[in-house]
Amino acid sequence: MQPAIPDHNLETVLQEHVAASVANGVALQIVGGGSKSFYGNSVEAETLEVAGHSGIIDYDPAELVITLRAGCNLAEVEALLAQNNQILGFEPLHLGDSATIGGVIASALAGPRRAYAGGVRDFILGVKILSGRGEIMNFGGRVIKNVAGFDVSRLMVGAMGALGVILEASLRVIPNFETEITLAFEHADADTHIHWINELGSKPLPVSASFWYQGRSFIRLSGSQQGVESAVARLGGEKQQDVWTHLRRQSHEFFSSHETILRLSLPPTCMQTLPEEPQLIEWGGAQRWLAGDTDPVDLREKVKNLNGSLCVYRGAVEAEKFHPLDSAKMILHRTLKSSFDPAGILNPGRLYRDL
Repeated sequence: MQPAIPDHNLETVLQEHVAASVANGVALQIVGGGSKSFYGNSVEAETLEVAGHSGIIDYDPAELVITLRAGCNLAEVEALLAQNNQILGFEPLHLGDSATIGGVIASALAGPRRAYAGGVRDFILGVKILSGRGEIMNFGGRVIKNVAGFDVSRLMVGAMGALGVILEASLRVIPNFETEITLAFEHADADTHIHWINELGSKPLPVSASFWYQGRSFIRLSGSQQGVESAVARLGGEKQQDVWTHLRRQSHEFFSSHETILRLSLPPTCMQTLPEEPQLIEWGGAQRWLAGDTDPVDLREKVKNLNGSLCVYRGAVEAEKFHPLDSAKMILHRTLKSSFDPAGILNPGRLYRDL
């Protein structure tokens, strides 16, 4: 992927489209690569295509920062970083060949390394957005130490386009690891895995990913050759080929075998209290995927009492897709929405039906 030639033509077209929509009261559905169209509530609105707004704006590997337009193809960006032995630290999900950087930021869906390196929000330095007022706004910067005022750029992470059309983003990147090894262990039940993985977290081990499925625990060790080999000798286990790509692409058996999937966030130390349905546990117990016919409304109350949240990740379920907010948080969300998109034309209802 070559550096982009400065060209604001498409940016201007997008701005004019949004301004006209505001004037005419026309709602817009923001569409990039479309790989995450299933995620969140459905939107009935005119399409605003943004995938064509692509190109690298600035990338100096020595600075560990890349600035790029939101329509950049995710796979191409990661290939460019790989040429310089660098990666996106939050290890984004790859849910289709058309996935874009803008979709990664808007959805905030990070992969296996998230619990050990941080999420999308932890790596974003700045953004340029097109607001629901038809205004182009810049937040944050392009350098790691540029911190001034409220970090509005992080509000765009996980906002599902409700606050603005992401035009550009600056992301911190990290050096790739010298080596990685995956180990498998037999753990018959989820409680045993959760207890074991939390014990590992208290030890100086280079764990960078973990998951449990159908009686087997998998961990990935990442770091120097000497450090990883020392950890392997200490832990034992059975060496495995890469299993993490299947998780990132959600081509793993769990995701390909079920139409309805719930995504739960729980305290990592919370022992197994979920229905006896097919499930896959990641992030040391912090992220749990559940499939089957479980009623999300009933389960949400139980999850809430455990200080967690539940998202209807995939499937035709009548309930709100994202965990309902209490009144104070909903007021805050509405205030932000009215500030950035007073006419309510951007992805209406995608995040919450009342937004």
